[in-house]
Amino acid sequence: MSLYAISDLHLGLSNDKPMDIFGGRWENYLELLKNNWTECIHQEDVVLVPGDISWATYIDRAEADFRFLHELPGTKIISKGNHDYWWETLNKLNQYVSKMGFDSLHFMHNSIYKYENTVICAAKGYPDNGTTDEDIKLYNREVSRLQLSLDLAAKEGAEQIFVMLHYPPMQGSDFTRLMEEYGVSRCLYGHLHGGAHRLATVGAHNGVEYSLVSADYLHFKPLLIME
Repeated sequence: MSLYAISDLHLGLSNDKPMDIFGGRWENYLELLKNNWTECIHQEDVVLVPGDISWATYIDRAEADFRFLHELPGTKIISKGNHDYWWETLNKLNQYVSKMGFDSLHFMHNSIYKYENTVICAAKGYPDNGTTDEDIKLYNREVSRLQLSLDLAAKEGAEQIFVMLHYPPMQGSDFTRLMEEYGVSRCLYGHLHGGAHRLATVGAHNGVEYSLVSADYLHFKPLLIME
């Protein structure tokens, strides 16, 4: 069993939204993603998917996207991205995948996931450069969600903690401060595409290993995190 990560799949099967308008790298990306995924991932593997799964606006309109993801090998652990407008309460999401038989899909929201001796935490995150009251409110809410998840991990006595974020955590933000405080080993995040890849924090910083796992950054091949 191995652990992989890839984010920002931006599936558009449910509403026929093309992605090649965002650059040549996205041409035929669904075929490339499927081929790369099936070549490296086995049914017993686990794939972390930190956000931006489907362009669907509502969960009942996302069936084709979730079916595509479900039929790929492995267990998929999904957290929320800024474009996941279909996102519902955890109970509703669980009811939906149960009703549809998508039992390989699991959602994280104010919760943790155990992978062997590692505990996975998750939050959407938020940019730390917002100036409006709404920006500050959303930022603080996501910081609180990450702390709640990290507290749960600490109570589990985790030997190792990984964090899934969607937005890239800026160095010196409350997100990086919390990860350093709780001894997080690795942070996996997405959101950045195209020319914005150059803004990514990659590698070790203050004891935390950062990895950008946006699908186009990885050339649509899930990144091996742990064997």
